[in-house]
Amino acid sequence: MSELQLIAELKDGNQQAFIKLIDLYKHLVFNTVLNMVQQFEEAEDLTQEVFIQVFQSIQHFRGDSKLSTWLYRIAITKCLDWQRKNNAKKRMNSMKSIFGLDGHQDIIPDFVHPGIQLANKEKATMLFKALKQLPENQRIAFTLIKADGLSYEEVSEIMQTSIKSLEGLMHRAKENLRKSLEQFYKS
Repeated sequence: MSELQLIAELKDGNQQAFIKLIDLYKHLVFNTVLNMVQQFEEAEDLTQEVFIQVFQSIQHFRGDSKLSTWLYRIAITKCLDWQRKNNAKKRMNSMKSIFGLDGHQDIIPDFVHPGIQLANKEKATMLFKALKQLPENQRIAFTLIKADGLSYEEVSEIMQTSIKSLEGLMHRAKENLRKSLEQFYKS
């Protein structure tokens, strides 16, 4: 089945087409979300939310881009929304602890991607911490290109930016990561 046929069947409400969509793209969406949020359970929930949104909004898909590009955009938007909510909760909990309204403070466990071998966990932990510190656009570009293996052309379409801008984002991301990880590799 071609992508155009799949889209047409999805727009017609065909449940088998939706199941096929999930089978084709579940790993792509999950891996992207996991790399962005770095929490396994949250990645599973957000992946479901992505497919729910696709199901609810497929009628609005104009076909200006590939279906996978549209899925990436939805997944990234969901992740960014989740991160903003999560950051707001952290700020609120921090304020509560400052004023003594809360007896404990959230402790966020180190994230270790399930695909990382035991010997590389320390390096992976440091890398994921450094990635979290990158500005949003740099983190998205770096994750899509380096972790998901997408081309600059695909990522520029997903992020709706020029390849030249994307190259600048990647350069700054690499520089920022180099600075963040410099201490780790010196010791």
